[in-house]
Amino acid sequence: MPIPPEVTGEEIDPDVRQELMSLPKGLAEDVSRNLVMVAQLIDEDPEKAYGYSRVALRLASRVAAVREAAGFAAYATQKYSEALAEFRAARRMSGGVELWPVMADCERGLGRPERALAMAGEPEVQKLDKAGQVEMRLVAAGARRDLGQLDAAIVTLQSPELASGAVHPWTARLRYAYADALLAAGREQEAREWFGKALEADKDGATDASDRLAELDGVEFVDAFDDAEDEDSEDEDFAGETDGVVEDDGRDDDRDGDKG
Repeated sequence: MPIPPEVTGEEIDPDVRQELMSLPKGLAEDVSRNLVMVAQLIDEDPEKAYGYSRVALRLASRVAAVREAAGFAAYATQKYSEALAEFRAARRMSGGVELWPVMADCERGLGRPERALAMAGEPEVQKLDKAGQVEMRLVAAGARRDLGQLDAAIVTLQSPELASGAVHPWTARLRYAYADALLAAGREQEAREWFGKALEADKDGATDASDRLAELDGVEFVDAFDDAEDEDSEDEDFAGETDGVVEDDGRDDDRDGDKG
């Protein structure tokens, strides 16, 4: 797959670059450039990112960072079985637990929420940092919802992290998930409150909390550009109809003259 010449591979995370030092220099550079493309495209064009991840995997399948990147690219394209296999391989190579929550979410994607819940109770969860533990809580709550256990999902999300007024990178998503679970359980007023709290914490626009709030308030957003186009179209139609009337009148006059 073509890679823009301005992508050198130097943009890669230093820890990943360190891992790639085990490869010959030219190969390491090729792998790095493909991994940079994965990182750049995974949100806006997951399929392309997946393609670059497969190239990197073909070149360096024994590097944990490559297996992890391949896992995230597969996950982004909802290839959950493939993603899970790559995450397991990366975890065997690195020995870390950071991928535990996303591995559990792959189980959900494969229609196995019970396995995700079992993973939420494993000792690995205690080894996660705070962000990882919050992520695991989100996955577990999602698994409860998959099973139709709405009240249990709500309880799962109730935690010191949710109650805290401090804002962390994961705060908006945690509050949003709680609001969404409340709404699904029919607790609309509480949901509205928590969508508002999610919006307060969402400085990067990671959620659509503002849209959900507007929806609850019965507000409809109108695209002004579309309205302008509609008005222009109506004006053109009206002008066309007017032209047609004038032309018809002229033709009628001619016909009347012929009859005379």
